[in-house]
Amino acid sequence: MPENQPPKPPVRKRRPLPKLPQGDNFWVNLATSVLLLLLLAGAYTYFVGGQKAAPENIAISQLASDISAGKVSTINVDGDDLKVIYADSTEKTSKKEPEAALTETLANYGVPKEQLDKVSIDITRQSSWQFWLTALAPFAAPVLLIAFFVWYLSRQVRGAGMQAFSFGQSKPRVIDPNDAGQKVTFKDVAGAKEAKQELLEIVDFLRNPKKFLDIGARIPKGILLMGAAGTGKTMLARAVAGEAGVPFFSISGSEFVEMFVGVGASRVRDLFLTAKKAAPSIIFVDEIDAVGRVRGTGVGGGNDEREQTLNQILVEMDGFEPNEKVIVMAATNRPDVLDPALVRPGRFDRRVVIELPDRGDRLEILQIHARRKPLAEDVNFNVIAERTPGFSGADLANLMNEAAILAARENRKSVAQFDLIRSIEKVMLGPERRSHVLNKKEKEITAYHEAGHALVASVLPYADPVHKISIISRGRAAGYTLKLPFEDRKMQSKNEFLDDIAMSLGGYVAETTVFGDLTTGASNDLQVLTGLARNMVTRYGMSEKLGTVALESDGGRPLFGTGVEGRAYSEKVSAEIDAEVKAIIDHAHHKAQTIINEKRPALNAIAERLMEVETIEREEFEKILIAHGITPKQKKDIEHAPLA
Repeated sequence: MPENQPPKPPVRKRRPLPKLPQGDNFWVNLATSVLLLLLLAGAYTYFVGGQKAAPENIAISQLASDISAGKVSTINVDGDDLKVIYADSTEKTSKKEPEAALTETLANYGVPKEQLDKVSIDITRQSSWQFWLTALAPFAAPVLLIAFFVWYLSRQVRGAGMQAFSFGQSKPRVIDPNDAGQKVTFKDVAGAKEAKQELLEIVDFLRNPKKFLDIGARIPKGILLMGAAGTGKTMLARAVAGEAGVPFFSISGSEFVEMFVGVGASRVRDLFLTAKKAAPSIIFVDEIDAVGRVRGTGVGGGNDEREQTLNQILVEMDGFEPNEKVIVMAATNRPDVLDPALVRPGRFDRRVVIELPDRGDRLEILQIHARRKPLAEDVNFNVIAERTPGFSGADLANLMNEAAILAARENRKSVAQFDLIRSIEKVMLGPERRSHVLNKKEKEITAYHEAGHALVASVLPYADPVHKISIISRGRAAGYTLKLPFEDRKMQSKNEFLDDIAMSLGGYVAETTVFGDLTTGASNDLQVLTGLARNMVTRYGMSEKLGTVALESDGGRPLFGTGVEGRAYSEKVSAEIDAEVKAIIDHAHHKAQTIINEKRPALNAIAERLMEVETIEREEFEKILIAHGITPKQKKDIEHAPLA
């Protein structure tokens, strides 16, 4: 059933690099050895044991009788061995007397000379090495095969032993400054102007450290990049290395932690030693919160190995000399959980906050990701930037990629504006589910549900204007109402929160008013608005009864390190919080109910149009509003709305 999922709200010449150890895979090599042994054994069996049946062996007397009878055509003499070929091509073997000529032996057996002359006698003279090779091959070949297998396997065992000694060595991903294919500069990173300005000093130090050292300045040893997921923290770190032309050693924080005690600390030592050999260089640790969490809280299973790894990182960073010319950069989207010793001056003493891009930054990011994509003439990135508030750089990159996929799917050679508009909704809500066909009743309920959202949002002064309404299933939602602000916001007011809650209740109220019943379609709306109301009370101090008190942190956990399960307030305060949350929701419900009752004709018109065309864009929606006496929102209406 319909689940309203609003868009994301905006939140306010050089030495060569040291070679890294490459360990062999012991088990793969063992399997290769066994397979090789089987192949060699099969080949030996084929050539030695798989020959055709041996010819019949006859006595020399029988051979003499056959020659006398004229049955033999050829005799091949190889030492004392005789290979007899008969006139009918039959092949037999025999033995002659040692140290006696064959003709003499046959004459002694009474073979007439005229019959013997009719037989072709060929004599093969065998060298000594051929004789010994033929004699010893059946015995030596298996022995040599087993010896080769033992040698090869022992070689791999030695390699595995060496790999055990190198288990504590780090294996960072290295980007050479001369590798043009992987080099990234600030030109490849749009937005984040303040962050770039902070990082330009690091680039200048790596290029010309003498300027800083002569004046007694100490460059920060650690740079902590903080920001939401997808804002470009890793890209900025690579850009610093690319601008400075220094090696870039990248590793994830989780790669330090192993089940064996001491491995993480050993890898940290090896990583810093490798980077020092290549200095000036940059070490980048992604997701450093994997090893840098606060110690001693008992949260995370009490992993001693993780704490030892963190201790080693602290020691390595504190042991740098001023002229070491190795910069440590790290990225996290959870700076609140980092250990205080890690972020104190002398370690990660410069913190760079990377915000979500604003409208101008989004425009630049879209243009960067469109460099290698053929665009149609109607593409207008200003419109796309306007319709994507709260999108991160990764979201915008995904948007451009999805647009290109949509164009390729329809066998077109360029990306059009229509593709970009569709990809916005696909990134936000998921792909269209055309196969998810609603029956007539469900379609009507969904239409009124979304019409309720749109109508309440259009009447309330602090709600964002509606850009699109659809009852086409997309992602997990059976329908959606897309509302976007006129411009990016870094803060939201209490009035805006109250109107958002009322707007979220618009679908719920429309269902109960029109059909006198409820469906599961409003479940997501109720979860969202309840969480928003609770945040107003416990985090933002927007409760008149509880006043200016922050009872929970951004993560929903109590403040001051009291633990995940603990609460920083009493049962009485908890009951007051529940009462305040319910009061806020009840007040919003009353506002939504009043609007639905007063504007019922407009609600019916919007729902009927939705059932007819399934999707209504902003222009058509505003025409319906005007036809029913409702003035569409303008930017000035939001700016000068009266206080509630």
